[in-house]
Amino acid sequence: MSSTTLDAAPMAGRSTLGPMIIIGVLFFIFGFVTWLNGPLITFVKLAFNLDDVNAFLVPFAFYISYLVFSLPSSAVLRRIGMKKGIAAGLFVMAVGAATFGQFTTMRIYPGALTGLFVIGAGLSMLQTASNPYISILGPIESAAQRIAFMGICNKIAGIAAPFVIGALVLSGIDNIDAQVKAAPTPEAREALLNAFAGKVHLPYLVMAGLLVLLAIWIAFSSLPEIKPSGANAEAAIGHRDGSLFSFPHLWLGVLCLFLYVGVEVMAGDAIGTYGASFHLPLDQTKFFTAFTLGAMLVGYLAGLVLIPRFISQQRYLAVSAVLGVLFCLGAYATSGYISVGFVAALGFANAMMWPAIFPLAINGLGRHTEAGSAWMIMGIAGGAILPQAFAHLKLHIDFQLAFVLLMVPCYLYILFYGLRGHRVGQHAG
Repeated sequence: MSSTTLDAAPMAGRSTLGPMIIIGVLFFIFGFVTWLNGPLITFVKLAFNLDDVNAFLVPFAFYISYLVFSLPSSAVLRRIGMKKGIAAGLFVMAVGAATFGQFTTMRIYPGALTGLFVIGAGLSMLQTASNPYISILGPIESAAQRIAFMGICNKIAGIAAPFVIGALVLSGIDNIDAQVKAAPTPEAREALLNAFAGKVHLPYLVMAGLLVLLAIWIAFSSLPEIKPSGANAEAAIGHRDGSLFSFPHLWLGVLCLFLYVGVEVMAGDAIGTYGASFHLPLDQTKFFTAFTLGAMLVGYLAGLVLIPRFISQQRYLAVSAVLGVLFCLGAYATSGYISVGFVAALGFANAMMWPAIFPLAINGLGRHTEAGSAWMIMGIAGGAILPQAFAHLKLHIDFQLAFVLLMVPCYLYILFYGLRGHRVGQHAG
């Protein structure tokens, strides 16, 4: 079917249910692929015999691709449209999944990281298209509620991901680790590691095939085109020069999203390493990411009920940031499973941050919406930087202290953006 291009008031008089379902499927894919990174850190550490710094190159390779590809993705989307761009992004992800599976089986770590980088490149195109799409599918004031619905799809997939990879790939990892350490010869040790690494090959080939099928479905679906510049009215007051740099709330929002994704990845992907630092069993820490995402799912449900009926999205953002600070301090003041529980609880605090930050930052950009959205997606690179900083910092100081020193300042900035930063420049002139 051919798609319809919608400029201003995109869905006036039209049902948004169909597009919401299609974008919801995409967010499910985002969640499943993205939240595999936490268990993969545990996997590559054993399969490739890595220390924490090198194992944390998994989220680094994945998230840094957003920094590289978001602006090119924006240019591609302007040329071919959001619908074809989404299909193209899914094809790129399929290539990355096949690449990761093949090179991991061969135990070539740079090749495996290249596969993750390519997956991230495809996701950067999907995110650059889908986030502004869902933000402007209806009134901007209720965008957080729509993104929260997408977040539920994302986090259900994210909860499932650690259990799926745990069953298919990480089953009995403590026993495998013990066998590797007790191997009588280097040849026997390598044979065990080769067999363990090869367990990802079939799952990632299946994933690649499903992504190709999904791309074909999107290409022939009835998903309407929306031209963001027509649907997101430009705020004229205070933006006389007409350039993207005349919207300070956008640039403050880019930094806010950078820090938010950093704390989200720390709570979701680094929680296994955090728990392992208390010498908790690997067969338990491999599931910790799912606990964080379960807390995020509860947070999204709360956001759907409360925003905007009882509280504005910007006020909820500020409350969430305060919760983030309190949970970090709780994690630092406790130990063992209780401390891990506080880290998992950060999922609840983080849940409604992206749904609030993104629409607040692109609000009123008008013809700059596509470019502004691309800059926001570049902010996802925060997921590459903060975990690497944690891996390096904990080599020199206590890991709990390293965690709190990195996380609390980020939440304080998010608090600033929710209270004041999103309004900077909005009422000038």
